[in-house]
Amino acid sequence: MAALHAAREAIADAGWGESDLRDAALVVGTSRGNAAGWLGPWPGRRPFQLMAASNTIHSEPASAISIEFGITGPNHVVASGCAAGLDAVGVAMMMLECGLASRALAVAVDLPLVPMLLDQYTSSGLLSKNSKLDPYHSSTTGFVPAEGAAALAIELGESNHPRLLHYACNSDAGNPVGIPADGGRSSELFTRDLANSLAAICPHATGTVVQAVADPAWMQHVFPDAKPPLILLKPFTGHTIGASGLLESAILAGFLKSRQLPGNVNGLSAPKGFVAPYESFEVTGPVAKVSNGMGGHNALLVMSPASAR
Repeated sequence: MAALHAAREAIADAGWGESDLRDAALVVGTSRGNAAGWLGPWPGRRPFQLMAASNTIHSEPASAISIEFGITGPNHVVASGCAAGLDAVGVAMMMLECGLASRALAVAVDLPLVPMLLDQYTSSGLLSKNSKLDPYHSSTTGFVPAEGAAALAIELGESNHPRLLHYACNSDAGNPVGIPADGGRSSELFTRDLANSLAAICPHATGTVVQAVADPAWMQHVFPDAKPPLILLKPFTGHTIGASGLLESAILAGFLKSRQLPGNVNGLSAPKGFVAPYESFEVTGPVAKVSNGMGGHNALLVMSPASAR
């Protein structure tokens, strides 16, 4: 249901009608599909007999959205762990660029707050032990889990909305529950020209012990001299797993409409040489969002205010 609500809001904001949706592409990012609905059914999680079988497969959110809105174009689900939401946007962009559709809806959803899943995260040593999230503080112990859904309506061409400029991804083939301590191949997502053009960066910044070391390592490599300000959103939202990349991108896009970026929670730590400004600030150049999935999958999305060139 969360994915349907997010999709409906994005469609309404884009002003898409029935004819626009008919041949649109749909890409959904999620780490576990509707697993929460059948591992630990909670009120409001579609406990309907009709959905008993479909709730157990990853493709159900995409099917539900396509049926609800009459979307009959390409329909895919991306399940790349914590990078799934960002990858959903990237796959949607590629579909448009290769001519499979003229518009695309990227959606991400994850509902991990059920005992079985939380127990698994706890046993892996990934959850915060104090429910406080300062991702780059030396005492960080893990991430704060949350649920979320978000959607972006994407079209080719100029508009008065923020623009999606670039997507890239690679993998480390590394730790099954994190990325290498040296940042792995995250730094290779950036060309030198791209790095020099950025007005800000929103890293994965989960608060796990390995991420607290890995993020600064690859960021120092990409930005050895001038360092863009950091936007750390998980202290506000918690870590919504597969939804996090798209959720944070949607938040950034919302601010970029007015050529602004959000300030950070006051007092957050930042890696050496970087700053995490407390107050919102004006931005005219590109902004990068990075997500890292378990097993070492890395994704990058770059967007800019509509008027930036």
